[in-house]
Amino acid sequence: MPFEDVGFATVDHHRQLRCGHPEVIFCQGKTVEQVVEIAKRLAAGGAGVLATRTSGDQRVALKAAFVSAEVNELGRVVWIPNLESQIINSESQVSKSDRSSNRDTYVAVVCAGTSDLPVAEEAATTLRAMGTPIIRVNDVGVSGLHRLLPHVERLQRACAVVAIAGMEGALPSVIGGLVACPVFAVPTSVGYGASMGGLVALLAMLNSCASNISVVNIDNGFGAAYSAGLVYAGVERAKGAKAEDR
Repeated sequence: MPFEDVGFATVDHHRQLRCGHPEVIFCQGKTVEQVVEIAKRLAAGGAGVLATRTSGDQRVALKAAFVSAEVNELGRVVWIPNLESQIINSESQVSKSDRSSNRDTYVAVVCAGTSDLPVAEEAATTLRAMGTPIIRVNDVGVSGLHRLLPHVERLQRACAVVAIAGMEGALPSVIGGLVACPVFAVPTSVGYGASMGGLVALLAMLNSCASNISVVNIDNGFGAAYSAGLVYAGVERAKGAKAEDR
């Protein structure tokens, strides 16, 4: 069967075939032992393993169980690449240092403030796990909008943008009015009391007048990045099909 019953979980080994990326472990609420066992079952099936919303103890255990595990403390994410994904990421030149900005196709991960970086790190690691080249643009929120201007040309070349903001959540609307690609907006729980834990930013993004914006749940950098990664994969498939036609 394409899934495996381990008692406390039913591991889906065919999600890569159906959805374009292997099953991801959402670690919040799981024990350390459960997370490690699920990761081992996924890895044994040949998949790279992405674990999100990990606790400190879970990160330590995953690193002990998998020598190749890449731990992102700020984003609370662990990525355990298999051999194939290591090759793909090496060829894609995916990194935080923006080495992928010269590629024809990439995703931009943009955050409004330094306080939004944990969500941006989750998004960036998710895209890395999907083999998606990225560029990073940090701390360009609307309180100093001129900081965004030097990056507009690169944003306009992206195939998708993940735009992350707390407070009043205005940044995705601004970016949406500048680019011709999908913008996946992520409201964060950053803000003073009246921000209601990100609800204000969520509602602001849902009410954006920019037509190319889709909104995910509060602090869901993974969900936005996953969707953006699928856009990238679709663009690459289309480019391959055109090349074959020629």
